[in-house]
Amino acid sequence: MDKPIVRVSHLSKRYRIGATQVRYRTIRESLANSLRRLTRSAHSTKPGFIWALDDISFDIYPGQAVGIIGRNGAGKSTLLKLLSHITIPSCGRIELQGRVGSLLEIGTGFHHELTGRENIFLNGAILGMRRSEIRKKFDEIVAFSEIDKFIDTPVKHYSSGMYMRLAFSVAAHLDPDILLVDEVLAVGDVAFQKKCLGKMGDVANQGRTILFVSHNMSAISKLCQSCILLSQGRIILIDTPEVAIKKYLDTVSSETTDWKDRIGSHRVMIDQIEVLNELGQKSTQLTMGQPITIKVLGHSLSNTTEFTSAIQIVSSDGTILMYGSDQYAVLHPKSDKTFCIKLSIDALMLMPGEYFLNVWIGQEGIEEFDYIKSAVKLTVSQGGDLPIIHPLNTVLGQVFIKVHVEEVI
Repeated sequence: MDKPIVRVSHLSKRYRIGATQVRYRTIRESLANSLRRLTRSAHSTKPGFIWALDDISFDIYPGQAVGIIGRNGAGKSTLLKLLSHITIPSCGRIELQGRVGSLLEIGTGFHHELTGRENIFLNGAILGMRRSEIRKKFDEIVAFSEIDKFIDTPVKHYSSGMYMRLAFSVAAHLDPDILLVDEVLAVGDVAFQKKCLGKMGDVANQGRTILFVSHNMSAISKLCQSCILLSQGRIILIDTPEVAIKKYLDTVSSETTDWKDRIGSHRVMIDQIEVLNELGQKSTQLTMGQPITIKVLGHSLSNTTEFTSAIQIVSSDGTILMYGSDQYAVLHPKSDKTFCIKLSIDALMLMPGEYFLNVWIGQEGIEEFDYIKSAVKLTVSQGGDLPIIHPLNTVLGQVFIKVHVEEVI
């Protein structure tokens, strides 16, 4: 059996939070830190520590494409930074065999004063390649990045999209044995994102290893053979993308009263969200084409007298598919500052699949009280009264449209 190309043993990374720096590089940093101390509350918490990664171990073998998923703050980016030697572990061991190409942030490893051409050679040298090897790949890198007109322009003048195009092209084409890619691909346009995913597939098919961090579950499932699910710096499981993604989505949707992805002033807060099917029963198992009702219960922490509400239905990769709001329906908390509102959809015209519900309350254009993302996971099945005679799935699209056809002779 092949030896692991990546071996991580009992890896941990600890960061100190809330601590005052001892050394200052500039006078401006010194003044800023002094001002920060003056404006800090006398009751602020003392410096503490947070474990971004906590005793994780795994092996990855040559030719594997491995996805790394989890909520924001789970430790995904920290893991890639440790693997690429941007930072060092607090304890544990990392063993890597071969060249490592990384794309963790826009322009990683680029020198802003150098041109695109010079940065290609610089990155190749960092990877340990000979100049002749870089020249051999040069035209291919430039053609893939689609920025040939600007290749002799200093990269400090590049847009974020141009940065990403060249940075990815360099990382993918300079023959790394291990390619580390973070969510940076989200910067590019849709066409180039597809192009990048196709190139990563080609790299994997050539027997090279890829570690891919993304919130795009569709890309993870298409590209990767296995997947690592992280939560609060620990590994929850290592399994196939299908199993890991399902576990991740179930974990997100189960937190119906302790939502993590929420923002707002919280002067008015949502306490509970219920989804009712066409029979008025509480259920997140829904039928396409049928009506649904979303019941939102909450309370006010102030004397706020009115607000409006809105909902979004999003795909598993976060793409907003549907938005609904009635900004003219002004809502009022009861005398005890509680409220209960119902938002109805006449017909849920989504293709069979899994989706997420976002809920918003606030005063439009004035204040956002509570905005909860991925509040509830919805599973939509084919059926109901729609006259459909063949199976449907999201490959065909995500929103179903009833089309009336008239034959004209």
